[in-house]
Amino acid sequence: MNRPAADLTALVIELRQQPPFAQMALADVERFAAEARPLQRQAGSQLAAPADGPVRQLWLLRRGVVGGRSGLDRQAAGAYDFQIEAGELFPLAALMAGRAVSSSYEALEDCELLEIDADSVHALAARSAVWADHLHRQLAQLLAWSNRALQAVQAARALDEQSLEAPLASLARKAPVACDADTPLHEALTLMHERGVGSVLVLDADGRAVGILTRHDVLERVALRRPPPGTALRELMSAPVHCLDIAASAQDAVLLMSRHGIRHVPLTEHGRVVSLVSERDLFALQRRSLRQVGSAIRSAADSAALVAAAAEIRQFARQLMAQGLSARALTQLISHLNDLLAQRLVTLVAAAHGLDLRRACWLALGSEGRDEQTISTDQDNGLVFESANPDADRPAWLAMAREVNQTLDDCGYPLCRGNVMASNPLCCLTTDEWIARFDHWMERGTPEDMLNASIYFDFRPLVGQLALAAPMRAFVTRRAAELPRFMKQMADNALSNRPALNWRGALDTVAEGGGHWIDLKLRGAMIFVDSARLYALAQGVDQTSTRGRFLAVAAGLHASDTEAAGWVNAFEVVQMLRLRVQVVEGGPVGNPNRIDVDRLDTIDQRLLREAMRVARSLQQRLALDYQR
Repeated sequence: MNRPAADLTALVIELRQQPPFAQMALADVERFAAEARPLQRQAGSQLAAPADGPVRQLWLLRRGVVGGRSGLDRQAAGAYDFQIEAGELFPLAALMAGRAVSSSYEALEDCELLEIDADSVHALAARSAVWADHLHRQLAQLLAWSNRALQAVQAARALDEQSLEAPLASLARKAPVACDADTPLHEALTLMHERGVGSVLVLDADGRAVGILTRHDVLERVALRRPPPGTALRELMSAPVHCLDIAASAQDAVLLMSRHGIRHVPLTEHGRVVSLVSERDLFALQRRSLRQVGSAIRSAADSAALVAAAAEIRQFARQLMAQGLSARALTQLISHLNDLLAQRLVTLVAAAHGLDLRRACWLALGSEGRDEQTISTDQDNGLVFESANPDADRPAWLAMAREVNQTLDDCGYPLCRGNVMASNPLCCLTTDEWIARFDHWMERGTPEDMLNASIYFDFRPLVGQLALAAPMRAFVTRRAAELPRFMKQMADNALSNRPALNWRGALDTVAEGGGHWIDLKLRGAMIFVDSARLYALAQGVDQTSTRGRFLAVAAGLHASDTEAAGWVNAFEVVQMLRLRVQVVEGGPVGNPNRIDVDRLDTIDQRLLREAMRVARSLQQRLALDYQR
């Protein structure tokens, strides 16, 4: 449309203050501004409804508030499922799919909008990758922008460190020193000596890794065993080889090295080895490496050393957040290091008490069991042991557990206020006793039983005789399928805690101390955790992580890849904000999961609101599945 040049310039300046226009080329923003039409709508007027047919326009709200209502919400009559505020585009999903809207849109205040035709929207998407990406992945894009903003704030703490999120393909490629499996030992050793390397990779005819010979192998299998010099490498090499695709990140490589105690990882492309990354290569990306922190934990000789290592974990987490690591990767790394610490501590204390860990297994429960620990987390753990006379053997295991729990408290993991710890006799049981306790909860189904199930059913064996926990997992999976009443109770429990949205679809906060607060765990993360657990139990999925559960159950729920990705992204939004409060700001006293919404910038407020909308939509699906 024709618009005075001064007005057009002013509109372009306004648009470039907000995403996605701030990231788009100037010419593309000018094109949008030239083709958009200004509109005004009074409070109470309807903007779009399912009966209107396929969407032909996209709107950008400049001023005012718009509410959306699908009619599925079971809260107070007249409640809105979501709220659209200034700076937001709508209805994106309906326009991209060429269908009618699924919700009714109504102006809650006098509104000013920009309207642009669908043809112009698609033409702009063909020219601008940023615009197209925003149309298809609004929530993921907002999350990326928020992470970049956080990284910029924290970069001063790690100016000389690159990001562990960098793909391995971005590292300089190094052709590995390689042989085939029939190469004689003396030739391989000569090659290692001439090239000055600590390992030789064994490849098949297609360039795939089938084995590796390292300096450690030479010491153990050559120097000590003294095989004939002509022995083929296939007799001496270590196999299988831990490889990564070049599309994986540096974080994936350091985690793989730490978990398996290796120093080299072959990189593959379409299965063929194309490079090799070493611990030394990754050390350049960070001064404090995951292997260093892990090695300090594994070599700790006493509790004092582990207390120091726990402080190092928190410092390492701050460093990784400064590098822009995602919430999923960061919680996974924190959980991994906390696992190592607990494993080392349990091993040391069991030895000091003269107990044989081949007869017991330490269990991680709650967020640790899900591999989703944040920095501020209390203890949730248990113990399973084998015994022909449990009452006689239990005191010794309880004494060991008390020392472990107290030392974990000294390390900065507070004692559980609900006493969900291995030092509690109710959490120190034989396999049969655990199963009986689980069965009691599932049969009875009181509110307390539901709370227990939400903590204990995420258990993961951590150290000791891991097989002792296998019958427990098999029982929970089988019994859940036999008890639809229990599943209904689990659903009721999951729906009892609503996302932090008010009846208008805006963020629902608690005013206190000059701020407006939301408990991100209670009214955010737990909604996704509870829903994922329920659907996993219903489908017999043995995953314990929330992300893994969502991805595993999506097909059975007939959910699209986009919908499943939305659940995962929304959960990561909440986790990222929790981590930010705990790692960057230290967390408010008394509740490290509370966030003051007033301290969030515009992008993060939109991001949190989008995550809460996804949580509400997920609960609506849950209600339809279990409350009809």
